[in-house]
Amino acid sequence: MKQSGKPYPLGATWDGCGVNFALYSENATRVELCLFESIHSRRETRRIDVVNKTHHVWHFYLRDIRPGCLYGYRVHGPYDPERGLRFNPFKVLLDPYARWVVRSGNANDFMFSYRLLAPGQDLAQDKRNNASYAPLAVVVDPAFTWGNDRPPRIPMNESIFYETHVKSISALHPQVPPEYRGKFCGLASEPILKHLTRLGITTVELLPIHQHFTERHLYEKKLTNFWGYSTLSFFAPDQRFATAAGNPVLEFKRMVRALHSAGIEVILDVVYNHTAEGNHLGPTLSLRGIDNPVYYTLRPGQPRYYEDFTGCGNSLNINHPRTLQLVMDSLRYWVTEMHVDGFRFDLASTLIRENAGKINPHAAFLKAVHQDPVLSAVKLIAEPWDLGPDGYQVGRFPAPWSEWNDRFRDNARRFWKGDEGQISELASRLTGSSDLYLNSGRKPQTSINFITSHDGFTLQDLVSYNGKHNEANGEQNRDGTDNNLSFNYGVDGPTPKSKIRALRLRQRRNLMATLLLAQGVPLICGGDELGRTQSGNNNAYCQDNEISWYNWKLSPEQARFMEFTRTLIRLRLSQRVFTRRTFFKGAPVNNSKSKDIAWISCTGREMTTAEWNTPFARCLGMRLNGEGIEDLDEQGRIISGDTILVLINAHHETIPFILPAQQRGTRWEPILDTFEPTPGSERQIARGGRAYPLEGHSLAIFRLDAGGKKR
Repeated sequence: MKQSGKPYPLGATWDGCGVNFALYSENATRVELCLFESIHSRRETRRIDVVNKTHHVWHFYLRDIRPGCLYGYRVHGPYDPERGLRFNPFKVLLDPYARWVVRSGNANDFMFSYRLLAPGQDLAQDKRNNASYAPLAVVVDPAFTWGNDRPPRIPMNESIFYETHVKSISALHPQVPPEYRGKFCGLASEPILKHLTRLGITTVELLPIHQHFTERHLYEKKLTNFWGYSTLSFFAPDQRFATAAGNPVLEFKRMVRALHSAGIEVILDVVYNHTAEGNHLGPTLSLRGIDNPVYYTLRPGQPRYYEDFTGCGNSLNINHPRTLQLVMDSLRYWVTEMHVDGFRFDLASTLIRENAGKINPHAAFLKAVHQDPVLSAVKLIAEPWDLGPDGYQVGRFPAPWSEWNDRFRDNARRFWKGDEGQISELASRLTGSSDLYLNSGRKPQTSINFITSHDGFTLQDLVSYNGKHNEANGEQNRDGTDNNLSFNYGVDGPTPKSKIRALRLRQRRNLMATLLLAQGVPLICGGDELGRTQSGNNNAYCQDNEISWYNWKLSPEQARFMEFTRTLIRLRLSQRVFTRRTFFKGAPVNNSKSKDIAWISCTGREMTTAEWNTPFARCLGMRLNGEGIEDLDEQGRIISGDTILVLINAHHETIPFILPAQQRGTRWEPILDTFEPTPGSERQIARGGRAYPLEGHSLAIFRLDAGGKKR
């Protein structure tokens, strides 16, 4: 039974009796709804003219349709690329609001709206029917029993982020049931949850889980877009992460519920800056064929071509109110229906480009998010750059946004590999990067600190390779950055030489300690705690194999490093001086006689201007006053904690570091020294004024023991 239906909500909405279909296209002349019997259907079984149109929304209601129905659209209009119009009714298109996508397709010839070998390239329309191959949407019943599921709401300053790929973390885990490995169910399985909770992780940041599409050049090389930064649907969880014949919507919800039950938040890495349709020579899958100039930013004066601020062929036209609505509806859906706890926005600078592609710090997207009662209450994280003009926007996103801080990554790498002139910047990075965030009224937790991420070397490879080894990607090692700030310490790749292996392991401990002792929010690249290697591949986006999957067969060395990481996380969360919500002042606070932070030279005294400006200086101490924390607890009481001393030495040789003098009767209790392979191997109480032998390439942590007794 047919009815006119409603223009809102967009997409296919099951109401218990039938389904309302609604699609926005302001330039289309005709829209047909195509219903398919199964994923094996070579053509639609029903084709229905959508004749009802309200404010450019084409809508229709079918009473005899149920969840599980497969559908797509054929959208009519001019095929005139020179005017930016690319309608082609011979192509079945995916609903932009599809909640579940099947037959996600590949970039074969039928998926292009033009004849691939024609002299005019995309100017010649292709009239072959793609119904046998087109991605199809599935009508979804949103019903789910969440029980008492609640967002963990971990304070940002107390968060430990863990970036991982859904498949990578469980694909090789021997204790995960085989049918769950690499799936949402695998991430939610007991062995993985046990690992995350025992490690101390509060928040998982998942590489893209939206339904993706693999590009033609990868398809031809028998590779895949493993990372998934090639979005096909902003609402649908990726079918590849569901079990065989499983429902990805239900399995994603179960995963979130299980993670929440373990006290772990879920952050999604989302890609709203571009889509899988690529440039003017890319496939026509959805938005391009529905209304190209509405959904994409076209080149002024040359609408045949796309503005590309992303390096991926196109840029979403976030300035159009309906495209902005698409993004906002998607974000709200993932919070309200799927219960996620926040988002990391890939290439977020693209989302704040407005007139002529210029960056606008007051962009409509930012305003829309800030006033939204749902989205303004979750964690919002920007990757604050893109590839366009003035795209590098680190430090410029407004509150309450946090940002990936690549300045932290680069400085930590430079310092520990021995570059000169790094200690002043290191001090800024260790204390929350106030040079980037203080003037805009933001806090230390604005800074998402990381040493490694999915994009680049793993921590193991960072200290094992001087250059990339991306041959497996099929681009003659041309892809991936050459600016790795890495060092192999004498041999490229694996080596049996014990001295090199020991130094590499110590440098990994130093880098992990730098990350976990700094103010801000630490983000651990998943697998680094296991000593994971990608064999020098720093751009493993297309490697769905052992290059990307975690190896859970740990050597004794790897097991010790995992325990070291766990010890550091536990230390960070137990000492309030590492999780401050305000920046240091470098002065006494709360009636304390000591500064909230003091920088100590190896003489045991505060560092002088000359020492800060010494280019070859690679050693310093950081004294954090436990009584100098200005934060208040929930009862309005001043927070206090232990006073901590961190000594850092990136020189090759041992430095006799004079411990700073304290009040009579107090001593410095060693907590951890990265020179030792196991935390707590040596614990000696040391008085202020005495020299501590700070070994080359090492970091040591002390607690001020007011009673002179060891804890």
